[in-house]
Amino acid sequence: MGSFRFVIEPDEGRSVWFGGLGVDFRVWAEETGDRFAVVEHPIEPGRLIPPHMHTHEDEFSYVLQGRVGARVGDQEATAGPGSYLVKPRGIPHTFWNAGPEPARILEIISPGGFERYFAELGDVVESGAAPEEFLRERAALGEKYGLSYAEEWVPELTERYGLRLIGE
Repeated sequence: MGSFRFVIEPDEGRSVWFGGLGVDFRVWAEETGDRFAVVEHPIEPGRLIPPHMHTHEDEFSYVLQGRVGARVGDQEATAGPGSYLVKPRGIPHTFWNAGPEPARILEIISPGGFERYFAELGDVVESGAAPEEFLRERAALGEKYGLSYAEEWVPELTERYGLRLIGE
């Protein structure tokens, strides 16, 4: 293995913000031979990530701060610091900040590469795209990265837990 980063400082690298959910890029797929990638997600209180399903990757979320609710398929749970949430490919899932204070998760994506979805979507946000353009680009990136959405969960989850989708 040639040159590689073996220390990654807390404020190092790119961050993007999606109106209630952040993505702090920590380890890129190309740094691991595409085996995995690592991002951190700060989440505002009461924010719901759009329910979705991955075709190519599994995600493992480690709760660093706060309380995080999650639905994976037909299962729901709330997890606190030190807990893991497992979100396998091929199963619809979502997560949200279930507490009154900010939450943060460390997300391990395996295999790596999906972090590029966040980077490209971040470029759309940073370009000042109108909401309609953002949704078109999000759909195109979802297709590119094997991501589909399960929007039918949104009304039930937002009402039951008093949540708002990110970006609203």
